[in-house]
Order: sequence, then structure tokens, then C-alpha cells
Amino acid sequence: MKKSELKEFLDAKVEYYNHPRFLESDPLQIPHRFSKKEDIEISAFLTATIAWGNRKSIINNATSMMELLDNAPSDFVKNHQEIDLERLSNFVHRTFNGDDFIYFIKGLQNIYVQHGGLEQVFNKAVKKSLQSSISNFKRVFFELPHLNRTTKHISDPEKGSAAKRINMFLRWMVRDNSTAVDFGLWQTLNPSQLSCPLDVHSGNVARKLGLLTRKQNDAKAVSELDTNLRRLDPLDPVKYDFALFGLGVFEKF
Repeated sequence: MKKSELKEFLDAKVEYYNHPRFLESDPLQIPHRFSKKEDIEISAFLTATIAWGNRKSIINNATSMMELLDNAPSDFVKNHQEIDLERLSNFVHRTFNGDDFIYFIKGLQNIYVQHGGLEQVFNKAVKKSLQSSISNFKRVFFELPHLNRTTKHISDPEKGSAAKRINMFLRWMVRDNSTAVDFGLWQTLNPSQLSCPLDVHSGNVARKLGLLTRKQNDAKAVSELDTNLRRLDPLDPVKYDFALFGLGVFEKF
């Protein structure tokens, strides 16, 4: 398939899948339940953190997360007392447990109180892409005392990870909301800096379309896919996440 044909094909798939009707089965529906900027970004961050496995389970457990936070995640994060965290101790989503959840609330509180919020932290250490910024975010997020096991729930591109869930969260925050899917909340960052949330579905489709040759879904694969998607659209390369994911999940491409 020629480049022009590939672009035409993928652009059509983006237009189809970048649509609110798909939110009914997507974890992105969770932050769409909120209207306040900080409620949206905190609920999105926590939802993205547990976004692996069965999507129905992700949605159910992310809903439980929000209920444990009184459906006011920003207020809970900023103003909770130690006794308030006890209710979180029994939460479980696969390997993410109550201890992890409690630290994430403490880490987020530190981010908002000491560092000006999530957007400000991700806006630091930005280079051509946001991968270096993700690594910096992880260092800041875990600057409080924590269990070593909890660090595995934030991936680090500098250690070879594709960081799928963080890249997905960043897509939600940075891409414009013209189709009422992503939010476009973070004006200090640019869609051109985003990287595709690479997983088994998008990776397999990208390989079949000649956009990716590397076999592993890791940081090097993200870099290769970044390069090829930027050739199709340098200003908004990650819009093709909709096409790759939709082709893989819904069309079994």
C-alpha cells in the first residue's frame, strides 16, 4: 500500500472510531463523568493506571475507585486525612491493590500541593516527544516513601517500556476535544509531542500495515511507530491510535 493510500485508509478509520459512541465500552467514559479540570485529570490518571485486562472489568473497577473517592477525586486527593485512606485498603484490580491505591492518592496530593499539578509536572523535561517527560514524572511521583512494588504501576520509557497507559492518559489530556472524545485540557503541551499508546492490538495492526517492524512492544517500537505516524500527520500523529486500536479490537484486522 502506497503512503497516500495508507494515509487515506487510516484517516477514514480515525474518522469512524474517533467518535463518542465508542465511549460506551471504553474506560475513557470515567473521566467524562466529570466537568472540573482537576477531577477529569485525576480520574483519567487513575483509570489509565488500571487500564489493562478486560475492559468491562476496568470500567467497573475505575467506577469503584471514584466511589471510594466520594466521586470527588480532586477534593479527596487534596484534602484527605490519613483515616480517609483506610477505605481504600481493600481495593483490587489485578495486581494493583489497596496499598498501591493509597500511595497513588498520597503521590497525587504531593503533585498538586508541591508541584502545581499533573500538567505542570508533565510539562517539565519535554524534548521532541513526551517520553522523557514520563520518566521525569515517575521520579517526581515516587519522591515520597513508598513500597517498591508500587513503582511497577508507572512505566518508564528510559527503562525500555512502551508506557502504554501513561501515553494513553496523555492522549486523553492533550488532544483536542472537537469530537468529544479526548479532552484537550492541557494547553501547555502539543499533540505533535504525543506517542501512540502501543499495545498488542495496535502493535499487531501497525506491523501488518508496515508501520512497525520491531517485534517487541517496547520503547524502541514506540519510537519507530512515532516516526512513521509523524510522516502521516506531523501535527497530530496519535490520532491514528483510534484507527490501529479499532482495526485490531473491532475488526480483527
